[in-house]
Amino acid sequence: MRRSPSQHTGRTDYLTLSLIYRSLRPSLIWRDGRVGAAHRALGVMLVLALWACAEPAPAPSAGSPIAVLGTENFYADLLAQIGGSRVTASSILNDPTADPHAYEANPATAKLVADAKLVIINGIGYDDFMEKLLGASTKPDRVVINVQQLLGVKDDVNVHVWYDPATMPKVADAAAEALAKLDPQNAAYYAAQKAKYLAALKPVYDRISSLKAKYAGAPIAFTENVAGYLTDAIGLKVLTPPEFMEAIESGTDPAPADVAEERDLITGHGVKVLLYNSQVTSPLTEQIRDLAQKNNVPVVAVGETIPPGFKTFQEWQQGQLDELEKALAK
Repeated sequence: MRRSPSQHTGRTDYLTLSLIYRSLRPSLIWRDGRVGAAHRALGVMLVLALWACAEPAPAPSAGSPIAVLGTENFYADLLAQIGGSRVTASSILNDPTADPHAYEANPATAKLVADAKLVIINGIGYDDFMEKLLGASTKPDRVVINVQQLLGVKDDVNVHVWYDPATMPKVADAAAEALAKLDPQNAAYYAAQKAKYLAALKPVYDRISSLKAKYAGAPIAFTENVAGYLTDAIGLKVLTPPEFMEAIESGTDPAPADVAEERDLITGHGVKVLLYNSQVTSPLTEQIRDLAQKNNVPVVAVGETIPPGFKTFQEWQQGQLDELEKALAK
């Protein structure tokens, strides 16, 4: 009997996820730490996905696409990947040359919010402007996923939680659940799309584990602690004074002693790499970057939105890890 294309797709997804689970299984047993927790959570989700993919992949039912909004473009990307053909995904913070902390809403932004039936916000004070916009355009059936509340973290943590390997699987789970609530007849489709999203995340986690095995303990410096969760997962040692990074993030001038310590780390080659926030810059951070380049300390740019040239969150993270590995290997 000839299989239909959807049956072939379902069988292929099942075999692919089976291989992924087998490769992931050892880490579910013995890994510890931040990446290990992410692996275990991802493993549980993949087991459920294996069962779903044993049947032909569900085709979405017809109907108007659902308007969904990720305040930051990596959350919009997640919604687009999980919602597939059933959603129209938009984002607000998507300019790689703009400071997200300085964003001011406008009528176009207000319309995006008003039209959206599912919204993801970061919280932790990162996108506070959304609270006002959501309050001005209430919808009884709108679902809002607040990532801060989802993670159960306080206001004083590093706001860039998407760099934590444990974050995006949790957001994916919440997004698939929300879409199924809004569009119950396509619940199986969203579950299958979520499985694909998680499978595409696994190589990122594998890469982090590989870098940790090679470079844990390597000293690094930041201009701003944007990718701190990621470098913690790899086990890198941040030597930049915390007060320096906090001042840069808050837009104030660091103490002269902290600036001197940061400069000494670079001129004295006390660090293997400088991670530079290329999206939120100041004359001081540009001076630190230039000083690193002058002293042959590798500079790796990190950002707060998916930049042009990368189609997905997963590709973006792999690209940054590529550059970090090149720098650490020097």
